Amino acid sequence: MNRRLPVIAGLTLAGLLGLPAIAQAPVRFEAVEQAREALDAARQQQRNARARGERLEQRAARSREASEKARAEAAALAARVQQAEAGIAASEARLALADREKRMLDRKLARRRTPLVRLTAALQSMSSRPLALSALQPGSLRDLVYTRAVLDSTIPLVREKTSALRGDLERARALQAEARQALADRRESEEVLLRRRKELVALAEQERLRARQAAGGADREAQRALVLAEQAIDLDELVGRLEAAGSLRERLAMLPGPVPRPADPGAARVAVTPPSPEPSATEPPARYLLPVAGEITAGFGEASASGQRQAGIALAARPRAQVVAPGAGRVGFAGPYRGFGRIVIIEHANGWTTLVTGLEILDVAVGQNVTAGSPLGLAPTRRGEVTLELRQGGEPVNPLDHLR
Repeated sequence: MNRRLPVIAGLTLAGLLGLPAIAQAPVRFEAVEQAREALDAARQQQRNARARGERLEQRAARSREASEKARAEAAALAARVQQAEAGIAASEARLALADREKRMLDRKLARRRTPLVRLTAALQSMSSRPLALSALQPGSLRDLVYTRAVLDSTIPLVREKTSALRGDLERARALQAEARQALADRRESEEVLLRRRKELVALAEQERLRARQAAGGADREAQRALVLAEQAIDLDELVGRLEAAGSLRERLAMLPGPVPRPADPGAARVAVTPPSPEPSATEPPARYLLPVAGEITAGFGEASASGQRQAGIALAARPRAQVVAPGAGRVGFAGPYRGFGRIVIIEHANGWTTLVTGLEILDVAVGQNVTAGSPLGLAPTRRGEVTLELRQGGEPVNPLDHLR
């Protein structure tokens, strides 16, 4: 028997029990933590969209007015679309998390591989020589007794240490199963998303047609909005002009109607006093939400590269993500605007205005009434930013302060 065998066995066992075999780069945990945060965020978005969809479906079932029912149904379907999008994001985050955890586990197992290989080779060499032949070789019996003593004292420790290794191998198999399930869930969510998007496109088109039929002057108003967009120097001026037009429209609507002619010409005229308008309230929209699910890439008031302060927030949207109306109101502008893609301006009650930019496809028209969660359109095909601005009386305010 090889005289080096006891030495090899002893050193190999020592390495297995804790001595470093090969210098390894330190394991980084930042990527795993980022994947966990992305998974938590996607699951929260999924829960929020599901709850909003259920609430809107109940509202649509209770609605008696056809237009209100249609808006609630469209908003509910848009919420279901966002729920499916969040499901895809959650599956992708689960897949990334499983992949990164498996890579960390592979590094951990690689550090243990060298002492395990040495121990296996030593044990195989020992088992290949019969005990009777080892006893006939000079010095082999002493080496065998020494090796046996080493093994008897360390085998319990080997079992204890390798139990963690067995657990790591089980974890590796579980991570592979998790990755396969995440892929299956993503495919299912993609199929649901495709089906619900088709339903939403059809429903949004019906809503636009109903809005156009209900408002005979909608085309003229849309034309005026386009003229204002061409005349405005920048986006701030466009929003200001639309706010002024919306305020004028509200004041005209509050004017009293014509006084009816008395039936008896000789009857005394009764002076009709027009109702005094109540002071305008300043309450923000009762329900306000983000137009698209995504990470906030620029906060309110942050300085841009040009030094200009952000008048709103920017959200990183998934490709072709569903964009919804943040609050209830009336569409004052919907169309392309130079440098901002397709934009939507929504006039809320009490002098509040919302501006959403960065859309590629629009599902609303000027003059259309929307509710919180109504579909506005889709984000760009490539990953991009959708911006949200909320103004009160023309002054930008932080939209995050009014989410509810």
